This record gives sequence, C-alpha cells and structure tokens, in this order.
Amino acid sequence: MGQDIKGKVAYITGAGSGIGRATALELARVGVHVGLIARTENKLKAVAEEAAAQGVKTSYAVCDIAKIDDVNLAVEHLKSNLGAADILLNNAGVGQRGDFLEVNPDEWKHILEVNVFGTYHVTRAVLPQMIEKNQGDIMNISSSNGLKGTAKSTSYSASKFAIQGMTEALMQEVRPYNIRVSTLNPSMVGTEMIFGDNPDKNDKEKFMQPEDLAEYMVSQLQLHPRIFIKQSLQWATNPF
Repeated sequence: MGQDIKGKVAYITGAGSGIGRATALELARVGVHVGLIARTENKLKAVAEEAAAQGVKTSYAVCDIAKIDDVNLAVEHLKSNLGAADILLNNAGVGQRGDFLEVNPDEWKHILEVNVFGTYHVTRAVLPQMIEKNQGDIMNISSSNGLKGTAKSTSYSASKFAIQGMTEALMQEVRPYNIRVSTLNPSMVGTEMIFGDNPDKNDKEKFMQPEDLAEYMVSQLQLHPRIFIKQSLQWATNPF
C-alpha cells in the first residue's frame, strides 16, 4: 500500500505554466495544498484560482529564483499562508541553444544562475522545514540533457548535469531525516520552452505533455515512505 498525500503542502517553482502548472493542478486534484512560485503574477493567480476550485488552500509568490533574498521572502510567505512544506518541486528553469562560441558569457551565466543556483536557493530555504518535520519529498526536474549532452546545448546540459550531482549528494545527506530526494529527466516535453507561445498543435502533441509528468510525479509521491525512486528518465513513445 502507498500513502495518502491528501492534506500535505507542496511548494512548486515555475508554477505559472507548463510542467509546474500541470503538477500544481494534479496535486490539488488529490487534495494537496499548493504554494506557487514564478515570475509572472497573472499566470500564478490563474493557476491558484484553478487549484483552489479543487477545495485546497493555495498561495503564490512572485519571485526570480536566481535572487536568494527574493526566494527567502517567497518561501516565508508561502509558509505563513500554508504551513511548512512536505513536498518541494524544483521545476523552474530556462534553456538556450547555440554553438558554444556563439552564446555569450552573460547568457551562459544566466542559465546556471536560474537552473543551478535557483534550485539551490529554493531548496536551501525549504529544507529546514522538512528536517524539522523529519519527513519530506524534494523532486528536481533535470532533463535527458543532464544525462547525455547534445550539440548546441552546452550551457543547458552543464546546468542539468549539475542538478544531477547536487541531487545525488543531497539525497545521501538527508536520508536520516526521512526526506526523499529525486530527479526526473524528461526528454522533449510539449511546453512553451520548446514550442513557444503558438506551437503547431499536431507537432506539440507528438511529444510528452506536462500532464503526463504531473501524473507520474503524483504517483511517485504516493509511494510508501519506505521506498523512493532516486532517478527516472521519461521519453515519448514515438514523436517522430
């Protein structure tokens, strides 16, 4: 038998769209209270209202996770409104493609600041809550690019490989506190990051959808606390 996660509290970054939005709504559907973090308030407000319609508590904070002071304020805001986190989904991230010598140093640095340091900032702010509870789940969204680099993705691949190492080390460190830390490594997902604001629907739907990953994550969270999946890789069946 697994565990019932109804009534737990989840904080989700990048919650305004894509995987973050879909997972927030799927968690709300099974009765999890959701705290939402992203940079765009109107998107956050819309997700919060849709989740609240499921009968759960919601709260949101506008935040750039690359800025540690903003993250600390955002996490404190969610905690005051919802209580301490049981679940943290580090989903927010940015990507860029380009030849190694074409991507300028500021752009390269920005990818690391958001994807690596952003994940670090949020986890650092939330982890003490879980240690105090002596339980929790931290799920980091990496990428298949975090397991195998591809041409024209040096900055993105570097950031996602870093997530793998950070997750592996933290997983070992916090196991004594009954905290499960894992990475998901999806290949191409039909989100704005990949397809932009106006994708060709037929092309987009060939790939994994955010809702597919949301269902997977909820099922993983419902596993009995004595077991967890350290790392997983998700692929679309046949997108080509």
